[in-house]
Amino acid sequence: MATTKDFLAYVLDCLPEGCTARRMMGEYCLYYCGTLVGLLCDNTLLVKRAPTSERLLSRCTLQYPYEGSKTLMYAVEDIEDRGIMQELFDGLFFELRK
Repeated sequence: MATTKDFLAYVLDCLPEGCTARRMMGEYCLYYCGTLVGLLCDNTLLVKRAPTSERLLSRCTLQYPYEGSKTLMYAVEDIEDRGIMQELFDGLFFELRK
């Protein structure tokens, strides 16, 4: 099942300013201030593994974004906690930018 436009709008509304999404093969790549930080797949917000996500999302499950993927990502459960989302995305931005 592909991510719906309603779920995309909901997620972008919950995430910090500076988050954008780009459609890719029926799903969405998620960027924060131009840095790829995660994906929206099957109406699930998945973020990359990094020190900040491991610290803040240690209770969330790790899952593959699509069949055949070799990369496990955190499935974010509490998208509506704006404080955690801001801290998470700020940390990911600094850890993942190159």
